[in-house]
Amino acid sequence: QVQLVESGGELVQAGGSLRLSCAASGRTFSSYAMGWFRQAPGKERVFVADITKSGGNTYYADSVKGRFTISRDNAKNTVYLQMNSLKPEDTAVYYCAASLGSEYRYWGQGTQVTVSS
Repeated sequence: QVQLVESGGELVQAGGSLRLSCAASGRTFSSYAMGWFRQAPGKERVFVADITKSGGNTYYADSVKGRFTISRDNAKNTVYLQMNSLKPEDTAVYYCAASLGSEYRYWGQGTQVTVSS
């Protein structure tokens, strides 16, 4: 089992940048693929990006490709989401999640990102 705690969300102007962090508890962090998801007000939670256990492969939603970068530091049990060129439509609660296989079983509590125009 792993517990996840996100941080780094805040209010930022359009065009700005933020880096979200997700700290994981436990000694098996490197066993999990990690993902970032987001949920805008009144909408369903959607995939943003994910990264394989070793960090060797990353995947992005089309809406963030070229602007967001996911990375991880297995020595620090942390996954990051660097967000550049932020847009008002990026406003959402951002969640990190951990997966051992086909589904994301463990979720953090989320961190609010608000992008003003």
